[in-house]
Amino acid sequence: MARDLESKCKKCRRAGEKLFLKGDRCNSPKCAMVRKAYAPGIHGKTISRGLSEFGRQLAMKQRLKRMYGVLEKQFRRHFEEAKNKKGVTGDLLLAGLEMRLDSVVRKMGFATSPSQARQLVNHGHFTVNGRRVDIPSFQVKVGDVIAINENKKESAFFASQMPILKNKKDFPAWVQFDASKFEGKIVSVPSRDEIGIHVDPQMIVEYYSR
Repeated sequence: MARDLESKCKKCRRAGEKLFLKGDRCNSPKCAMVRKAYAPGIHGKTISRGLSEFGRQLAMKQRLKRMYGVLEKQFRRHFEEAKNKKGVTGDLLLAGLEMRLDSVVRKMGFATSPSQARQLVNHGHFTVNGRRVDIPSFQVKVGDVIAINENKKESAFFASQMPILKNKKDFPAWVQFDASKFEGKIVSVPSRDEIGIHVDPQMIVEYYSR
């Protein structure tokens, strides 16, 4: 499986904002956007030229792709799937990315970063409707129940996470979380407002429509 080995901190610095790719570190003074709030590279502090329309579209696409930790081929597939559905392509693209299993796991609070969520899913730590799923890009649907694999509940990692999840209040509006069972049910397809990320998906549609 292909992996992106580029520095996560450089991705945030290139985007000019925190993408929260390193979990709790992004909220600490060690965050690269706190220590080096400029683009990476020897000319990072002096780059001042504006971007062309194409450049802005590319930057928007790169930002969204990095937020969800997917590579170009997989991101393009998500776009093609959204384009072939009825509705607003940009909003459907956001919903498709948000309803990836690794993304849902992160939004439910089981992981603090995209890479950690992907690793947990890859190692078979979660089930969907009682069946073990180890594919991070697996698309959950309305009515699906995501839970911790019974064989993994006793692990030290989840033992430390459970007290945090019991006190967690900021679950997505489209997820109904049962703190007694540590499982979440998808109750609706997330809208653009509920996803709450600062991107313009229309620019990405225009980028791929060239």
